[in-house]
Amino acid sequence: MRDRLGEVFADEPFTEAFGRRGAPGLSPAVLSLLTVLQFAENLTDRQAAAMAVRAIDWKYAIGAKLTDTGFDATVLSRFRTRLAEHGLERVAFDRLLEVCREQGLVGAGGKQRTDSTHVLSAVRDLNRTELAGESVRAALEALAVAAGGWLADAVDVPELAHRYEERVNGWTMPSSRTKRERLAVVFGQDALALCRAVWAPGAPGWLREIEPVAFLRRMLVQTYYVSTDARGREVIVKRDADKEGAPPGHLRLASPYDPDARWAAKGDDLFWLGYKVHLTETCDTPAEAEAEVLPLRLITDVLPTEASVPDVKATRPVQQNLTGRGLTPGEHYLDAGYPSADIIHEAAGQGITMVTPALLDHSPQTRADAGFQKSAFRIDWKVRQARCPQGRTNTGWFPVRQHGRDAIVVQFARTDCHACPGQDRCTTSARGTRILSLRPKELHETLTDARAEQATKTWKTKNTPSAPGSRAPSTRPSTSPACAGPATAACPRSASSTPSPPPQSTSSASTPTGTPANRPSHRGPADSPASVTDSQPKPRRVRLRLWGRGILGCI
Repeated sequence: MRDRLGEVFADEPFTEAFGRRGAPGLSPAVLSLLTVLQFAENLTDRQAAAMAVRAIDWKYAIGAKLTDTGFDATVLSRFRTRLAEHGLERVAFDRLLEVCREQGLVGAGGKQRTDSTHVLSAVRDLNRTELAGESVRAALEALAVAAGGWLADAVDVPELAHRYEERVNGWTMPSSRTKRERLAVVFGQDALALCRAVWAPGAPGWLREIEPVAFLRRMLVQTYYVSTDARGREVIVKRDADKEGAPPGHLRLASPYDPDARWAAKGDDLFWLGYKVHLTETCDTPAEAEAEVLPLRLITDVLPTEASVPDVKATRPVQQNLTGRGLTPGEHYLDAGYPSADIIHEAAGQGITMVTPALLDHSPQTRADAGFQKSAFRIDWKVRQARCPQGRTNTGWFPVRQHGRDAIVVQFARTDCHACPGQDRCTTSARGTRILSLRPKELHETLTDARAEQATKTWKTKNTPSAPGSRAPSTRPSTSPACAGPATAACPRSASSTPSPPPQSTSSASTPTGTPANRPSHRGPADSPASVTDSQPKPRRVRLRLWGRGILGCI
């Protein structure tokens, strides 16, 4: 390891993250190599620090003396934090990947696969009332540090200090529902008063740029609204998700100590608060002479996103990252959440063959496996004509925009459909006519060819879930196509080794804990953004009304 990687990492790329004054510390190049060894062995910080003391091979790798006493385990975490604060978190990864490419271990034109896994945020699971209280508490702590004198003149500090001295905890809240609702209103009143003080004309403008203060204002908009009672007095009311609406999941706040963390769910068993990370690794099939040797698996891209971002939104960034590094795959294996007709067509133009289950036709005829499916209609793009299985042609061809995408709506005459003997097998609409929604010609043909290919025996054999190595580089099973061979130390599949975005600054009085991703939340529908019970009821469809109205004009 030292002979091959000893000259890979250098101190120069990390210069801007380290000062020139103070006591000398460990070399950033040595810490980078230790981080690589720690990831390869799937070790914690304490275990890695211990290995650097007692393992002679680690000492040789980092160039330490046999009598070296090592270092404290916190050095590794502080090193990662320093890199994240200065935007250098990808330096070691990019450098190691560049060396692997120069030595021919990875390159363009091979097979690579991408899949995602969940990353838990290191914050508590807060219900809406706890979120309101903790948001006020976090803003007060930030303002006390940044502008303590201004805060003492703007609000009643002794009263707020008594109320928010300890962490807002659901276990210590009143047991009565009426008292809990009253406490939620008090939190809202304090949040509104604090926001009005910060946004007052005489307040310093830079106070509004403090992150916990900005978060408090967003929480106030999402959780409360200002109204007027029968006597004409101004009152603040906690929003009811069924009446006043709730923000969409990608905007819904979860914790003041990690503003970017979002709730997400996948299936009925996975429900978590945090992020999502997309991992890409090589999966070339070894030659027959090397069949008994474990194939080399190298991670070629790591893309973290918010948990609420669907997988299809990450396909283009992943392929762009690979192309930018000179590692454009010849075959890109993905599961059914990544492709779309546009992406498959664009990737083909770049020389990338996406081996992935294409989106199927979701028409009622396809779901019922009866009647005339969309593929039964013959399309003549030159004359803009569609011919149904009974020989009738369309009377309307309308280019439109559907869901932000170009589409074509094809209509058939009512007289033809009503007189058709196969009407019951073609449509069940109230009008009694068949309407087709098509993509533009290139995208339609790309999607049609992909669907036809995945119906062949060759494609099914290649993509069977029981094939060797059919699991993607994440910790969960995947329906992605098979690539032979298990993972190696170069690509461990452990959730603990998944790189997660660093959490934001936390309060000194709060204890960050993660919510297990394999169990439902213990919060009820009135207290949490979403809930899952033992009976697994179907989720209710909540209308997203004008939930932002009623508070912005009052700040």
